[in-house]
Amino acid sequence: MGNADRLRQIADAVREAGSLSVGELAGLTGASEMTVRRDLEALAAQGVLERVRGGARSLLLRGEEPPFSLRVREGVEVKERIAASVASLIADGETVVLDSGTTCLAVARELRGRRVSVMPLSLQSVHILAESTGSTTLLVPGGRPRPGEGALTGPLTLSSLTALRFDTAVIGCCGLTAGQGLTAYDLDDAAVKQAAINSAGRVVAATEGGKLSRTAHAFVAPVTALHTLVTDASAPRDEIEAIRAAGTDVMTV
Repeated sequence: MGNADRLRQIADAVREAGSLSVGELAGLTGASEMTVRRDLEALAAQGVLERVRGGARSLLLRGEEPPFSLRVREGVEVKERIAASVASLIADGETVVLDSGTTCLAVARELRGRRVSVMPLSLQSVHILAESTGSTTLLVPGGRPRPGEGALTGPLTLSSLTALRFDTAVIGCCGLTAGQGLTAYDLDDAAVKQAAINSAGRVVAATEGGKLSRTAHAFVAPVTALHTLVTDASAPRDEIEAIRAAGTDVMTV
């Protein structure tokens, strides 16, 4: 098991149980207790959990999103494949609004240097695109970054989105199903996603396959609002077929 996978397994297990001992986590992951202690220190530094005598206690509620610093190290190769496919759908000269999140950050890297105009909705993607030495035009929205996430939210972000029109919106998600639509964990983030969708002529959703079996509590849009979904082959086959039946093109990488 890789380091990132083990950290996620530990974080999920502690969140589900509320608290676990080092010995219990070593048995779960197959790692040594020394390795587990080191992992717990790393997760504590990220605000995922709190170290207690002999183990750890979760600081995340069930249904909360793991921190960006943990998610950005997960499934890197899958996110890169999804990002490359999303970028292939965008023609030179297009205007693009790019959502926050780790998969959309990978899309920002793919668009860097392309002859496109991009408004990124996270500080991380702003930084990536600001480094471009090519012909990319960077549009920076207003807004307040969510602590630890860098996602821009609030009235200034919404005003920036309602003032413009884009050829394509690239949207990430926390959950997506044919029945419940596209959902997010954070209410302010959901409002920004809705505004981005409403500002664009075409909506491309980009997400790992595992999220096609999840539903977060903040509704963003029905699946019919999505023109294209780019995901990976781990996505549940029945969910992919249901999304296609709703009229959304689905690309798996």
